[in-house]
Amino acid sequence: MIVAKVNETQVLDTPHKLDVRKLYDKDTAQAVHIKLKAGESLIPHITPVDVFFYVLEGTAEVLVGDEKQTVEADCLVESPKDIPHCISNNSNKVVRILVVKAPKPTTKTTLIR
Repeated sequence: MIVAKVNETQVLDTPHKLDVRKLYDKDTAQAVHIKLKAGESLIPHITPVDVFFYVLEGTAEVLVGDEKQTVEADCLVESPKDIPHCISNNSNKVVRILVVKAPKPTTKTTLIR
């Protein structure tokens, strides 16, 4: 059995410059844990595969395409491939999110600046 503990997993060096930790990485899927402090946000981007976000803790503002919604803990948000998306923490509390990409991307994510 393989157990990945978030706090014991290395923070990745990503363009977002946030606390992003890869928990699962197989050809069939990839899962990362993102921790957003108050005021932090991902850079809007487009992934070449379907993604879903599961809010573990806190309240996040999620943008998928041209739809923006505030999402609380224990909610799942789908983001189809090739659609711009972003997650922001506009609260004063920590937000933790599990992001799952399926299948694992074989091409790079496109940042939107």
